[in-house]
Amino acid sequence: MAYSIHEISGASIGGIPGYQPYEATEQGHKIGKSPTVGGLALIRATVVRALLLTAVFAGALTPVWCLGEDNNQLPAKATMELSRELLSLLQQKKMPKYSPILVRVFKEESELEIWKQDTTGHFQIVKTYPICRWSGDLGPKLHEGDRQAPEGFYTITPELMNPNSNYYLAINTGFPNSFDKANERDGTFLMIHGDCWSSGCYAMTDEQMGEIYSLARDSLLGGQPSFQIQAYPFRLTPANLARHRTNPNLDFWMMLKIGNDHFEATHLEPKLAVCDRRYVFDASAPPNSSQPVVFDPTSKCPAFVVSPKIARPALEKQRADEIEYARLVKENLSVAPIYSGLDGGMNEVFLARFPGRIIPLAMVLTNGSQLPQMPSIPWADNNGSLANKFFGALFQSNPSQTQVAFTDSATPEHGANSAITATTRPTPAD
Repeated sequence: MAYSIHEISGASIGGIPGYQPYEATEQGHKIGKSPTVGGLALIRATVVRALLLTAVFAGALTPVWCLGEDNNQLPAKATMELSRELLSLLQQKKMPKYSPILVRVFKEESELEIWKQDTTGHFQIVKTYPICRWSGDLGPKLHEGDRQAPEGFYTITPELMNPNSNYYLAINTGFPNSFDKANERDGTFLMIHGDCWSSGCYAMTDEQMGEIYSLARDSLLGGQPSFQIQAYPFRLTPANLARHRTNPNLDFWMMLKIGNDHFEATHLEPKLAVCDRRYVFDASAPPNSSQPVVFDPTSKCPAFVVSPKIARPALEKQRADEIEYARLVKENLSVAPIYSGLDGGMNEVFLARFPGRIIPLAMVLTNGSQLPQMPSIPWADNNGSLANKFFGALFQSNPSQTQVAFTDSATPEHGANSAITATTRPTPAD
């Protein structure tokens, strides 16, 4: 049975704005195969590829804020083997050591997930890492110097792996990608790195970063030419979207949710394209087309189809989410305050370990006039931080007139060297 496919522009099933459902068409989908070992030729090819990738990792690295200096020798931290415990976990989950990985990042929860392809060709979660520090606010990165950690879908190739980072080890997100460029967003050297300091990056502990880097390195050595990073403001559940329904970034997040739904419904890596200045996921040429479909990031989207193996489960998830979203909105679920400038977050597991990390804040009126800088206060997690308790009460009394904004917008995005005070000050009185 064949189905016609079309995008329903501006459609909404359950009241979620900007969500575009689709119908499926019969189209084949190839599931990636895990690498196998067999034959002298294959062994030689694997060795050659490993040597080539090692050369890429070691050479042509630019000395920049989040990157390290050039070095012709790989440091031991970049060649470290996975721990016995992690190798045992991979074996239990039937994940070959060199199979592809996929990374998912969630700002509000301050969590980073590593997924890995198992022997069925599907991705399953390996481990969730608490993020030690991320900077900026919920929402995409727009311009150089805005301290925003990026959101979106990014493709990581070997040359974006930096074994000589000043911040232990680093993986460049590749920002700006074709979507960012089409929307005139700019910025450079946005990383996932160690050292637990961030100014536009996602910072992990060195121990975490060593493990993440090794998993990424092995996946590239196993034949995967790249891996995908999916960076989100929060887990895109109906409840979280309903909480943030007044946020000006909602339409952007709903676009990301289409790719999120494709992945969560199938556990297959969504294929990315950009046209009409928006992401398109898992697009293929129509069945009767004699030419491959071509996407131009700034031009109108061509006709395309989505395999029913992806479209059907994704559409089922979409409809269920829209119904739940509509129910929560109807029940008037509390709306999350829009904090512009809390300058990121830290997973709560690190609060006791890094008690001196504080966030400078200022109060800004909606007309753009700035009040004097307010005292710095300790950062906690997004839901229970002293910042949220103090400013949340303030906003509830007059939410239409004030918001919080960052005070250090000119600080370069160079992780550990950002000018953040390390001395704890008294918490403002309520």
